[in-house]
Amino acid sequence: MAKHKPNPQHKRLNRSASYASLSVAISLMAAKIWAWSITGSVSVLSSLVDSTLDVLASAITFVAVWWAVSPADGEHRFGHGKAEGLAALVQSFIISASGLFVCYQAILRFAEPRPIQAISAGLMVMLASIVLTLLLLAYQRYVVQVTGSVAIAADAMHYKTDFMVNLGVALVLPLSVYTGLPILDPIVGLIIAG
Repeated sequence: MAKHKPNPQHKRLNRSASYASLSVAISLMAAKIWAWSITGSVSVLSSLVDSTLDVLASAITFVAVWWAVSPADGEHRFGHGKAEGLAALVQSFIISASGLFVCYQAILRFAEPRPIQAISAGLMVMLASIVLTLLLLAYQRYVVQVTGSVAIAADAMHYKTDFMVNLGVALVLPLSVYTGLPILDPIVGLIIAG
């Protein structure tokens, strides 16, 4: 039987998508650490936790894509493509764990509601997060269409969830301040967990 030879263009695209994903995840995590430290918002904290998990998930995808495009060898006659499937499975566990943690944080804030501080800075970070996430999703969609990468598709699913998280947080920050209802912050946290 002929050995599987990965398409060089597919290898480059998959690697570049995994680099982009990891770079975006690290950038967003750093920005959200700052935003959470000045706002005290549980919804921003939830988004930060999600971004931290994104760094882990993107790193897993990066390693899986790197491994999957490795040429066939004596032990893997047809290549290492199954690494992508394993990365997709791990991604699903990460998504589930992040949802549970967000739920836990929202419940804690119900017990101790407090107003959000420095709303404009938090909102600026969340809007930047939305834009970066949309750009990454567009690139991932292109890469998946060209390469059919399971790992990049799973990573894109995770970032679709992140887009919704970022949008929810961007909406709740001004809403909770202007309505005088700090309880909206943990409510959005529960919705994000859902």
